[in-house]
Amino acid sequence: MAKRRRRNGERGIRRNIKDGRGQGRGTDYNPWLHIQDVPSKGLVTRVKGWKTGRVHHLLSQLELWYFYILEWSQAVTDTREQYPLLPLEETLSIARQLGVRHPTDPHTKEPVVMTTDFVLTVRRGCSEVDQARTVKYKKDLHSKRVLEKLEIERRYWESHGVDWKIVTETQIPVVLAKNIQWLHQYRELKDFATVSAAEAEQIISVLTLSIGACGASPLRSVTLRTDDRLGLEPGTSLSLVRHLLACRRWRVDMRRPINPCERLIMADGLA
Repeated sequence: MAKRRRRNGERGIRRNIKDGRGQGRGTDYNPWLHIQDVPSKGLVTRVKGWKTGRVHHLLSQLELWYFYILEWSQAVTDTREQYPLLPLEETLSIARQLGVRHPTDPHTKEPVVMTTDFVLTVRRGCSEVDQARTVKYKKDLHSKRVLEKLEIERRYWESHGVDWKIVTETQIPVVLAKNIQWLHQYRELKDFATVSAAEAEQIISVLTLSIGACGASPLRSVTLRTDDRLGLEPGTSLSLVRHLLACRRWRVDMRRPINPCERLIMADGLA
């Protein structure tokens, strides 16, 4: 996908706002930055969210792993990435108070709208609260310039009464994130299944018995035998296993790697 320059300056900010960037919640939220807006030295990804039903724009591997953790969390009800710290005058004022440079466009030298990686809506009892989270690699926190920008961000959210924290790779369970990634696109039958919902339930009944009866057999072997037995396209049963895990209908220890070449150990003692 071709990259385009980030919209900066007063005109660019007005255009972003007119386009709905940084506005809305849930399905209607539109990130201030899309992956094609910014250069990246690493992974950039677009992922359709379970909770929002929209495409999320993630600008690093660390953001992607954290996003999967948020998807799995039953406390998080909404995730809004690349959230703008507006109005621009607020962060400019904070930078002046701190005596530090406000982030600028490297080409035009105009101030840019700062963003927070994630703003979350989190269930707290009978109510919901917003939280702001910035993800950073631990090594980056040794940079004076990074810390200056983080302090602008911290003070912005403090002035808005929103809890803000930094999340590093040491706080992200990568095995859990990788397991969720393996399951993620299989949560909705309509997104992957070549069988009807009724047929899927029949296959699931057979799979449940097969997993329980096959002892130490690798998951892939069990699912391929089920495909062969039922005359299914190879891979159908394994896709349904991923669906069952994504929906929490089958429970496993998600902090242990799920490997199709090994036995699937069910948390409830089914296998």
